[in-house]
Amino acid sequence: MTNNNQAVTNLGLCFDSLEPLLASLDDEQWAVQSLCPDWTIGGIVAHLAAVESMLAGEAASAFAEALPFEKVGAFMTEVADLDRAQMLERYSGLIEGRKADLAGMTDADMDEPSMTPVGPGTYGRFMAVRVFDFWVHEQDMRVPLGLPGHESGPAAEMSIDEIEMSLGYIVGKKVGLEDGRGLTIDLTGPVTRTMHVKVDGRAAQVPELDNADAVLTADSTTFALLACGRIDPQGPIDEGCISWSGDAELGERAARNLRFTM
Repeated sequence: MTNNNQAVTNLGLCFDSLEPLLASLDDEQWAVQSLCPDWTIGGIVAHLAAVESMLAGEAASAFAEALPFEKVGAFMTEVADLDRAQMLERYSGLIEGRKADLAGMTDADMDEPSMTPVGPGTYGRFMAVRVFDFWVHEQDMRVPLGLPGHESGPAAEMSIDEIEMSLGYIVGKKVGLEDGRGLTIDLTGPVTRTMHVKVDGRAAQVPELDNADAVLTADSTTFALLACGRIDPQGPIDEGCISWSGDAELGERAARNLRFTM
């Protein structure tokens, strides 16, 4: 399966994972504060729907120059007064339309040049970013609701991939790893992987690292939420969800400074 096809498949997994979760919510849960400070659970749903409304019915080539985010703002204003049932109806209709859009796209469509939220790329790259956005926002809802789920599988793996692409920046700029030093990040699951960053003039991921100065250990969901700035590091540190060995100062600095986006 190509990465483009995997992105479409994984986006479908995100759509399908959210459907029963959203259908199960009552009005009280809908109003719960999500992990995003600006949005309730219902606000997250409106945001996801707004971006899909921007994409709905458009050819992949429509986004070559820029993303019309003004449409997202207009949609959010339009649905601001909808109740839970009305918003879910709008959301469900948009998702069904997007599934049809994506099912009809060819490899050439997915390779079309496109602006993405992380810069110029292709439409397929944009869809990979949408997987990351959906997956993280699903956790934004599940965690405060106490309804864990979808922490493993291809969409979770692709979302961790997005963070891994930025490890050089995270470790070099946010953690501030000094020249000549190395850090290993060990994710224990549900997504398991071991990642290494070494600073040799600049911080970059390396395939292996002997004698890392510190090893940071975390479950993959905690790691993702910290990297996305969703939670205060003190909580998972106190709970043992993230820990470190080796240079204690470096390990703690890394645990507290993974945030690279919000």
